[in-house]
Amino acid sequence: MNSIPNTNTLKLILFDVDGTLIRSAGAGRIAMNRAFEKVFGVTNGFESVPMMGRTDPIILKEVMRAHDIEWSAFAVQQFQTEYFPMLDEELKVPRPGVRICPGIESLLFSLKMMPHCYLGLLTGNWKLGAYSKLRHFKLNDYFMFGAFADDKEDRNRLVPVAIDRFKQKTGHSIDITNVFVIGDTVLDIECGRVHGAKTIAVATGIQSFDVLNRENPDYCFHNFSDLPRVLAIFQ
Repeated sequence: MNSIPNTNTLKLILFDVDGTLIRSAGAGRIAMNRAFEKVFGVTNGFESVPMMGRTDPIILKEVMRAHDIEWSAFAVQQFQTEYFPMLDEELKVPRPGVRICPGIESLLFSLKMMPHCYLGLLTGNWKLGAYSKLRHFKLNDYFMFGAFADDKEDRNRLVPVAIDRFKQKTGHSIDITNVFVIGDTVLDIECGRVHGAKTIAVATGIQSFDVLNRENPDYCFHNFSDLPRVLAIFQ
């Protein structure tokens, strides 16, 4: 637990994964396609389904519905059993564009050194998938808790989950105005805004700076390379 002299200064900073922290160049989609084919016998089931900013269960439901496959907890478990190991395999395949997003490593290290800042995840990934991706890029140790698609399939319901996990981890309460949601899509902005959290958009994913900025997040960046400017938000 960080040593904090004044709990009013606490900041909870919640990061999306794909397009915000890392770019996996389609490893997740490829692994999902492989798993879906193995379990349900359908090739390239995810090819025409939008994934950006959406949660894994919502994406899977859409694909199953499109192929007239009945949704059930058992079917999801079958899919996950195949998907998680395949995701680990696909993350190891060298592909153009695989990278940690610009400025992220310096930003995470700097925030970790600020005793009033706590880092968490808020992601549409299932928890095991999120940590597989972060572990591959050696970023997993920055995030001891978070909110995941396992908790709520509706992304807009994840902020309270993350706050509860923060309270459990630290023993502190936090004002919603000191909670920051960072992501690369308009859905990230929306999920923070509906709860009154601060929103930080970054155009390191698929959506452009202009598209994100039109949604009027509290802050909008092309990327996080200008470290002093980003850190000033959390002083």
